[in-house]
Amino acid sequence: MKRFGRVRAGLLAAAWATAAVAADAPRPNILWITCEDTGPELGCYGDAYATTPNLDALAARGLRYLHAWSTAPVCAPARTTLISGMYPPCLGAEHMRSEVAPPPFFRMYPQLLRERGYYCSNNNKEDYNLAKPGAVWDESSGKAHWRNRGKDQPFFAIFNLTITHESQIRKRPHEAVHDPAKAPVPAYHPDRPEVRQDWAQYYDNITAMDGQAGKVLAELAADGLADDTIVFFYGDHGSGMPRSKRWPYNSGLQVPLIVHVPEKFRDLAPADYKPGGTTGRLVGFVDFAPTLVSLAGAKPPDWMQGRAFLGAHAAPPAQVQHGFRGRMDERYDFVRSVTDGRYVYLRQYMPHLIYGQHIDYMFQTPTTRLWKEMYDAGTLKPPQTHFWEPKPAEELYDLQSDPDETRNLAGSPDHRAVLETLRKAQRDHALAIRDVGFLSEAEFHRRAAAAGLSIYEFGHDAAKYPLERILDMADLATLRQPHVEGRLKEGLQDPDSGVRYWAAMGFLVRGTEAVAGARDGLAAALKDESPTVRVIAARALGEHGGEAGLALALPVLRDHASPVENGAYLAILALNAIDALGPKADSLKDAVRALPLQDPKAAGRANGYVARLVQTITGAAPAPRATKPRANDRAAKPAKPRG
Repeated sequence: MKRFGRVRAGLLAAAWATAAVAADAPRPNILWITCEDTGPELGCYGDAYATTPNLDALAARGLRYLHAWSTAPVCAPARTTLISGMYPPCLGAEHMRSEVAPPPFFRMYPQLLRERGYYCSNNNKEDYNLAKPGAVWDESSGKAHWRNRGKDQPFFAIFNLTITHESQIRKRPHEAVHDPAKAPVPAYHPDRPEVRQDWAQYYDNITAMDGQAGKVLAELAADGLADDTIVFFYGDHGSGMPRSKRWPYNSGLQVPLIVHVPEKFRDLAPADYKPGGTTGRLVGFVDFAPTLVSLAGAKPPDWMQGRAFLGAHAAPPAQVQHGFRGRMDERYDFVRSVTDGRYVYLRQYMPHLIYGQHIDYMFQTPTTRLWKEMYDAGTLKPPQTHFWEPKPAEELYDLQSDPDETRNLAGSPDHRAVLETLRKAQRDHALAIRDVGFLSEAEFHRRAAAAGLSIYEFGHDAAKYPLERILDMADLATLRQPHVEGRLKEGLQDPDSGVRYWAAMGFLVRGTEAVAGARDGLAAALKDESPTVRVIAARALGEHGGEAGLALALPVLRDHASPVENGAYLAILALNAIDALGPKADSLKDAVRALPLQDPKAAGRANGYVARLVQTITGAAPAPRATKPRANDRAAKPAKPRG
């Protein structure tokens, strides 16, 4: 597997400058048409319910990718993957609406294209979890267009179509185009009129988006640029319906990807390119940035972790693609997934949590609310019940026989070899990219800051981040193997806070009997030097330690819930623990209700989630409390579609 090491900025810049000088060959224009929250529900992908004539026509003269993954199942982490050509879990950028500093050598792909003479325009969503390293776009606005470029200047242009966003599925009133009675309903959703209405409206929005995409393509043709422009169409992750969006199943990660390469630049197309054809090559969003660099005539920089699939520097295909799930808005989770094109493997590192944790934004979709109400009423049967129940540590699905991913084969003897192959692929990948998600969000910020490093640099220093030992404890903690409590107790004494974190998590995952046997060790962990370890130990004692454990836990959780005193990320972790305790934490409601709602030091993007948790815990919207405004706090700008 490709090694992803730290590259010195000076050497990298010199190498890129040399490549830029050598760019004498004609360069293609590149147009990306993207849409929100859309899986491969297009006519050209064989969906008979879909109405997508413009995209079908593009596919008829282009190449359809049958195994394209967005790498992340929600917009900000997915767009972070796109803009960087790196896996966000190695940057500390996997969590929704975070904003972390990149390593010193890093540049976003528009910066690299601009150095090669491209005019780069973005119309108009950015939504990255990385702070921008200087000027990125020539123009990024609702007016950005290739028409604003210089004379004879090659362009790279994005048009992002938002009509298919999750928020538009629930928009009412709505004039139906597709008949809800004929809407396809996946096996994991209840087949009710309200669910069919949401699915039909999703398809209606795709039809509207298809018309918008057709207008962009018509503009390209009217400007006489179609023969000089490579066109990509893709969605930013799977559908906006619950259990697709936010979940690194195939249903949340598979996107349509259509690429049209005009005859003039056919030498930049892959060997299997055929107008109207398909390819089984596995591609992911991590591959898009190196592909752009390759199309621009340069070798992708070594720190990019994807593989170019077009252009002079196209690389051999990967044998698997990877996905991930971190914090989704106000709820923490930790999932990694792998596909070989047929099978999908999921590794659940927080199997004590249910799939359908209450995320305020997700619960605004009618299907979500009805689905949960039916589960609570006991009117559902498997597999429709699974979303509201704790998770297995491992899942394995065969997309050929089970495209809805409802029959878990992880325990099947006939599929043991597949499971072990994909499990190993996930572990090898975590070690290769130096996945910092094996520390909590608050902890990797804390430890990287103490070292004076970016999170990426911290993660790539094995002395500061002993990932293999941490990963071993994470496996021990969450695979639910029997008779490992003694090793978990030893883990509570480990010199590394990451190991101690997973040791405490292991007792939380195992429940009452395990916590009773480790009460003294968990009580000592309430004074750990790592705030994250303190919070997880408190949650284990509060949920599973009886009255005595609860008495120890509540003061710790209360003291870690203020975003001003502890930072937003630790406060979110503590408030999730308080919420999990339910009525057992009623004595904390007044303290929670009085909390400040924002961390004045946090990025504006992450600063709305404490308020959502306060509302969930107390049952009422918190009163607004003034915080000191910051000049660069973009949370004050008008709201855009979220996720």
